[in-house]
Amino acid sequence: MKNKVTSTFFFALLVAGGLLAMYFLPVLKVGGYTLRKVDLLSDLRPDSVEEVLADSDSLVLPPVVKPAFVDTCKTGMTCIEDYADSTMRGMSHFYEALSACPTLRRPVRIAYFGDSFIEGDILTADLRAMLQSRFGGCGVGYVPVTSRVAGFRPTVKHTFSGWKTHSVTDSVGFNRRLQDLSNHYYYPSSGARVTLKGLGTYADHLGACETSSFYFVSLDSIRLSAVLNQGADTVSYAFAGDSLLQAATVQEDIRSVEWRVEHTDSTAICYGVTMDPSSGIVVDNFSTRGSSGQQLGGVPMPMLRAYNRLRTYDLIVLQYGLNVASEGITNYRYYTSEMVKVINRLKEAFPQASFLLVSIGDRESKDETGKLRTMPGVKNLVRYQQALAAETHIAFWNLYEAMGGEGSIVKMVESKPQMANYDYTHINFRGGKHLAELLFETLMYGKEQHEKRKAYENE
Repeated sequence: MKNKVTSTFFFALLVAGGLLAMYFLPVLKVGGYTLRKVDLLSDLRPDSVEEVLADSDSLVLPPVVKPAFVDTCKTGMTCIEDYADSTMRGMSHFYEALSACPTLRRPVRIAYFGDSFIEGDILTADLRAMLQSRFGGCGVGYVPVTSRVAGFRPTVKHTFSGWKTHSVTDSVGFNRRLQDLSNHYYYPSSGARVTLKGLGTYADHLGACETSSFYFVSLDSIRLSAVLNQGADTVSYAFAGDSLLQAATVQEDIRSVEWRVEHTDSTAICYGVTMDPSSGIVVDNFSTRGSSGQQLGGVPMPMLRAYNRLRTYDLIVLQYGLNVASEGITNYRYYTSEMVKVINRLKEAFPQASFLLVSIGDRESKDETGKLRTMPGVKNLVRYQQALAAETHIAFWNLYEAMGGEGSIVKMVESKPQMANYDYTHINFRGGKHLAELLFETLMYGKEQHEKRKAYENE
């Protein structure tokens, strides 16, 4: 039998050689289809490396996402929570005004509204002094024509005569359409006078000021005079009738000023007197005993806008709660729903101002065993006030937490020297200075963080 192994080997070799040679054939197409390339060694070949284009312009890369700036708070500090939206009614405008203070052609003004907690310039006196020491300024700011606390307010000597006083706290006869920011209005008799004398004994920058204004409305003509520095100079004014708020202003080195109504008729209504700087910081104390803050909703819109025109504010502080918190009430929505209207109204009247809501502080009451503890309604009210700030997109400062929280007013009463009264509700001037220091430090830290945020976003 003939051996065919050799023939088979050569035949297999011929087939393999043919298949290998087919790898070098050009790509064939039949009927529009591309035939696969014959590659007997495909499993042995290394994977092909795709060439990476060196031209970076051929690939559009996504933009680098810059992480958001994260605000921080110092350990032990209760920082301001800013709930501002796109309208920027939180603290930004005020911080910007402080930065621009040296070049502004007017003072940076703060209107500080509150109840008896700040009565007599408690807290605001020391806050004013700290801000004026840092940014310049002098004088006590806005003072209503008459005041029930004139005798114990240590920041200005305030005397007056010839006025008929009307207050929002009057039981009868108060016309809400006539009130100003302090919830008052005053009818003068001819010869009515009000005197302010700077007192530099309590705080710095109060002994003298640079400008004084007298605010009034008179439908008919009115004559006024300003007697400066106990008669060293007298300036006379004559105003035609106008239904809008007007202001008579004198500028000098003023240590005392007496404003007199020399002649008027029954249409004149007067409001307040100021001792102000020409630049720097002004802090106006608008305290109303027994107020919940809702009374501000009764100030006529034309009056609010007139004050914005004549006395532009950069920061409006609202500090209320003592006359709202109750032993047994835990739901304060009835209160905050009304305050939403008040805040939105003020925002409309003062469109450039920053707004800061300061919560109620600690307030004590006795439990069934006679032991003092924080009034239960206080903690609930603080939460509702914070929600109020968030709802109206303004800033919030938790005074209760800053004071030390539970039982902190007791510690202030028992401190040596004493910083709060035995009603375990109201602070005294020492306590006011302590809280003013906390607020001042918080404001300065907030300003620092604001500037860091701006610098970061502009990088």
